[in-house]
Amino acid sequence: MDTLLLVDDDASLLELLRMHFEDQTEGSAPRYRVVTARTAQECLRYVAELQPALVMIDMVLPDGSGVDLIPEIKSLAPDAPIVVMTAHHDTPSTIRAMKAGAFDYLHKPFRDIDTLDIVVGRALEMGRVSRRASVLSLHMPESVKLDDVVGDSPRMQEILKELGKVAASRATVLLQGESGTGKELIARVVHAHSHDEPRPFVAINCSAIVDTLLESELFGHERGAFTGAIAAKPGKFEVAEDGTIFLDEIGDMSLALQAKLLRVLQEREFERVGGVKRLRVRARVIAASNRDLAAEATAGTFRGDLYQRLKVLTIHLPTLRERRQDIPRLVVHLLAKINEKVHKRVTRVPEEVMEHLVALPWHGNVRELENVLTRAVVLSPGEVLLRDYLPALQGEAPPEAKAVEPGALASLDEIERQHIEHVFRTCRGHKGKTCEILRISRPTLERKLRKFGLAPAAAEEPAREAAAGRH
Repeated sequence: MDTLLLVDDDASLLELLRMHFEDQTEGSAPRYRVVTARTAQECLRYVAELQPALVMIDMVLPDGSGVDLIPEIKSLAPDAPIVVMTAHHDTPSTIRAMKAGAFDYLHKPFRDIDTLDIVVGRALEMGRVSRRASVLSLHMPESVKLDDVVGDSPRMQEILKELGKVAASRATVLLQGESGTGKELIARVVHAHSHDEPRPFVAINCSAIVDTLLESELFGHERGAFTGAIAAKPGKFEVAEDGTIFLDEIGDMSLALQAKLLRVLQEREFERVGGVKRLRVRARVIAASNRDLAAEATAGTFRGDLYQRLKVLTIHLPTLRERRQDIPRLVVHLLAKINEKVHKRVTRVPEEVMEHLVALPWHGNVRELENVLTRAVVLSPGEVLLRDYLPALQGEAPPEAKAVEPGALASLDEIERQHIEHVFRTCRGHKGKTCEILRISRPTLERKLRKFGLAPAAAEEPAREAAAGRH
């Protein structure tokens, strides 16, 4: 039997809610044990004594704010979800309650007792998941260091050995692997372990800069070298000094600029654009690409001589799909990093959620895993990572999403309706979260809900019962 703690200074509302929940049964036995409190002090005392399965608390109490009590309640009963009740319909209050860690936020007076039961049922289920979730250790030494390579798989262990050998030399390094496999991280590890004292690490994405500007970015320019060059500027090779220059996505560099880079690597000298003074290259070069440069060199789309110059030491990084056994450790590592970044504490991952994470395809590799976890951490209302906020497996329909009939071509309106409905359901009717994910304004969302007829049923907004409340 689950214990519900209801906290409100409105005696009539408390009595109504108490009778409603006490009338519910499972078989012939009562489904809930209901305890009521009318002050913040009573609430905290009952939480400590009873360890309730759920706390429903009013926003305004005679001796304090319900929202301000959330951290204390969580410290006393970490697995108990908290539902905040209020008569105030302002956006700041909603955001404040959800930011504090409330599971849901209900407006009074309640109009739909069935939906109230749905919210309570979901909250209790989350509490059960929380209690059986495995607690992750987020206090491992070095767990959030930038240069930490996470992985116990045989391939990652081999890479760690290769890194030790590579770091002991000053030879040019080529990193090959799909986007998101961590090529820049590996480059930083090589750099960090190549020197006993701090030296510059300079990274440049060759695919992010147009070719006419990339030469100037790499080698610098003199004043008046071209229109807009109002002052001399050192390039990345100069800024890197005797450290490391990391040329990311070098496969996107034009053939003309590849020829200039080849000459620089051969002669270990360069000139600024518009300059005549020859400058010495002292930096170690690490290049990276998500393309098969060997195949492109054979096809003539990448200079074969430059490829030979770059591949002195080559490291092939595996996809996340090829090292799934590393995903649990990566999840621990990334959650520590994400929690610190977004100021939350999602520290528990149920076994079934971890299994789901391991099974996902991860076409975007570790970068995609970090993005997915960041979204789930932001949206999860408590300390448990919920599967509701993770992508579905291939062939697995999102919860309660309506699919178009096989072979049918959906209209743009139908696709928009399906997406808005799915996001709204995923956010459990929270319009603020829905607007944030869809990147639309609140009035636009309201208009779309009315247009597609989603507001009454699909939205599943927080329940409102017919009894009025004062707060």
